[in-house]
Amino acid sequence: MRFDRMSPYRRRGVWVGTAIAVAALLVAALLVGQALTPQSTSPDRQVAASDPTPSTVEQSPEEPVAPAAPAPAGLPVVDYDPAPGGFPTDPATMDTTPLTEGAHPTKRIAAYDAPGGRPRAFLEPTISGVDLTMPIAERRAGWTAVLLPSANRRLAWLPPGGFDTVPLRDQIVVERKVHRLTWYRAGKAVRSWEVSLGQSGQNTPLGRTFVLGRTPPPEEVYGGVDIYALGSVPDDPESVPDSLRGAHIGVHTWHNDDELGENTTNGCIRLTRSGQRELLAEVRPGSSVVVVDKLPTPPPTA
Repeated sequence: MRFDRMSPYRRRGVWVGTAIAVAALLVAALLVGQALTPQSTSPDRQVAASDPTPSTVEQSPEEPVAPAAPAPAGLPVVDYDPAPGGFPTDPATMDTTPLTEGAHPTKRIAAYDAPGGRPRAFLEPTISGVDLTMPIAERRAGWTAVLLPSANRRLAWLPPGGFDTVPLRDQIVVERKVHRLTWYRAGKAVRSWEVSLGQSGQNTPLGRTFVLGRTPPPEEVYGGVDIYALGSVPDDPESVPDSLRGAHIGVHTWHNDDELGENTTNGCIRLTRSGQRELLAEVRPGSSVVVVDKLPTPPPTA
């Protein structure tokens, strides 16, 4: 029996009894296909025209479009499980430059390992019933590179067509050494919060990822506030408890704030309930998240 894969990681030890109850509850949620909350993403796909953010990913207009090889029907589909291999490393994974556009598939589309390269998997408009929007990281030869969901520090290349371009105005930057999460809008720091991060051996993964979707809290221990699942997964899946195998990294609250500023989670990012409510109200799924050790200069909101 598998633990609900949408559930974020949490501390072992004092809460062992609670974890067992949560695991049982989440297994039931998984079996009825309620890993994510579909209603949370559709209404805010469009960003108000009064707050435009120019694209930070440009392409030379003279660059010819590389042809796309036909995709075999039997390719795997990227879903909530770990993504298939063969996709390239994100060369700018530690870059904190905001990614201001996202790609939302409008149908099943093939994802390639390079412009004009080999098709590796299919992407669909939704994952677990939630609209999928992936930040655009690069454009080259008429193709678009996006951050790959269900994988760490990997890109997927998309040929023209089959997806809408969605404006993104928000970004979350997490600093591991100082246990700080900062929310940026249009490149300007809005708020910072102290957070708890992954314990030794289950460190919160470094690099660029994004907000995949949200889910209701499965148990009171999460503080009664919805959880954001990220596109990232554990760097070492074997290091987490058996009950958490297959889960994504999440941003969530806890029933108390006693461990803020410490490394106590199973890889997730834990902040205050008021902070999480603000992020849920303001930051749309698809927005980029970057985890670094430390920024060169603290944000003015620190």
